[in-house]
Amino acid sequence: MTLRSRLETLFDDTYERVLRREIGDGPKHVAIIQDGNRRYARSRGDDAPDGHRAGADTTERVLDWCADLGVEELTLYAFSTENFDRPDDELDPLFDLLEDKLREFADADRVHEQGVCIRALGDVGRLPERVRDAVEYAESRTAGYDEFTLNIALAYGGRNELLGAVREVARDVADGDLAADDVGVAEVESRLYRRPVRDVDLIIRTGGDERTSNFLPWHANGNEAAAYFCSPYWPEFSKVDFLRSIRTYEAREESWRRTRVERGAALVRSLAAVELGEAKAVAARLRDRLPGEATDEELTEALETGAAGEAAD
Repeated sequence: MTLRSRLETLFDDTYERVLRREIGDGPKHVAIIQDGNRRYARSRGDDAPDGHRAGADTTERVLDWCADLGVEELTLYAFSTENFDRPDDELDPLFDLLEDKLREFADADRVHEQGVCIRALGDVGRLPERVRDAVEYAESRTAGYDEFTLNIALAYGGRNELLGAVREVARDVADGDLAADDVGVAEVESRLYRRPVRDVDLIIRTGGDERTSNFLPWHANGNEAAAYFCSPYWPEFSKVDFLRSIRTYEAREESWRRTRVERGAALVRSLAAVELGEAKAVAARLRDRLPGEATDEELTEALETGAAGEAAD
């Protein structure tokens, strides 16, 4: 290792410790768009499958970081519905990698030691049979765990997810199995790929693009999740980057808390002004009705009479 490499490692380790001290409890559900695998491979003169394999290594490290920080649910955007449009010479190795990693995760000691429940989100039926079998294997092997949830979005598209839920609701209403007045949040959520998903607190996208790409619109956008966009390609994503995203989330939450407090104070001041105006009006009526000195009993009776009159008005 060169002197420069040693210095860079020392700096990263020190900065990581500083960041770790700065953050608190952090988010409970983190969702990640793992972008940049192919660009990472091209930058190194490699093929796309090499980039996907390097990205899979990052995924394993992120699982450990989540366990260290107390994150309870992680959702990874592994394969979108748009990815089906890629050429076969890229898709086949990618499907092989998904199959291998699903089975590897399902058998990994860390998964069982940490109580990780693996679930697939998406239109899994569109995937090749070998990948579907791997999904079933991973889900069945980890179904009994509830300490940590790993959602892997496969053949996933947010619009398709919402469209499918709306169609199911409309069909049930048309068939008379569901009253239109009973359609609410719970009814829609129960039809989102049939998977209960915690609202997303933080969504991360690597690779430099600042967009959420149709990812978890109900659970992320609907919950106004914090968003963190960073330039490293997914294989380059480091723990420092991850800690920075957590710090961004906590800063946003603190800003929201301050805003809520300020709004609450403004509301109290507004209500106080109204209350003061009403109190002055009642006092004026008391002076009109009770000229001169009045006993406590007379003031109480007049105040109750005035309040009753206000309610009647």
